[in-house]
Amino acid sequence: MLGKVKETVTYIKSRVNSIPEVGIILGTGLGGLVRDIKGQLVLNYADIPNFPVSTVEGHKGHLIFGTLGGKCVVAMQGRFHFYEGYSIKEVTFPVRVMKFLGVKHLFVSNASGGVNPYFEIGDLMIINDHINLIPNPLIGPNDNEFGPRFPDMSQPYDHRLIALAQEVAAKQGVKMQIGCYVGTTGPTFETPKEYQFFRIIGGDAVGMSTVPEVIVARQMGLPVFAISIITDLGVPGKIVEITHEEVQRIGQQAEQKMTRIMEEMLQRL
Repeated sequence: MLGKVKETVTYIKSRVNSIPEVGIILGTGLGGLVRDIKGQLVLNYADIPNFPVSTVEGHKGHLIFGTLGGKCVVAMQGRFHFYEGYSIKEVTFPVRVMKFLGVKHLFVSNASGGVNPYFEIGDLMIINDHINLIPNPLIGPNDNEFGPRFPDMSQPYDHRLIALAQEVAAKQGVKMQIGCYVGTTGPTFETPKEYQFFRIIGGDAVGMSTVPEVIVARQMGLPVFAISIITDLGVPGKIVEITHEEVQRIGQQAEQKMTRIMEEMLQRL
């Protein structure tokens, strides 16, 4: 794994002059943020050695370098999921590459289903904790260059970045929820009883990504900020049939609010 990471980093550095300070992973329907990245250099996933390729609609498959909020960034316009058939180490491979490229902070976004009865479709939710129901990406041999064998997870999401996001949202007049994200494998959306279970165990939203990437980022010492767009509701009396296309549509409607918040956060880092 380490050899592949270094090979990929060498390839990227041969094509990119800047050193990114912030890594950004964009979720389903949220790739529009890249429109605000200035001075773009775009690499296709298919051209990058050892990189997986996005197979899900709404995930473009581009690694984009440029500036956002005055910071050098690298943004994944499309992520990878365990349900696509990739190993969990392949899913999280780009996070390791970002770290070795020089990234100091990781920003993550996703579309998720709300199980908190106070949430509404289109809400933004800052993730302050998670429950992992996806295979752990650290299972297997550990390389100390990546981080400790048993990384601490008492603060998976950076408290300073959470406070900054809340301050920025209040200034911009954006309604902001905060809560716990439940990570599942997918690809099925949840049954009513699964939604109920996730709420009972402490979840506020549920989705099929994010947690493996955050675990790897924390092992490598990267502070993480993560945000969900609530695209459907798993609340009794509000559960309706949902499609991937609908999730994308709602995500795209809310992404401008998310983009404004992220951009101002970057300006103030």
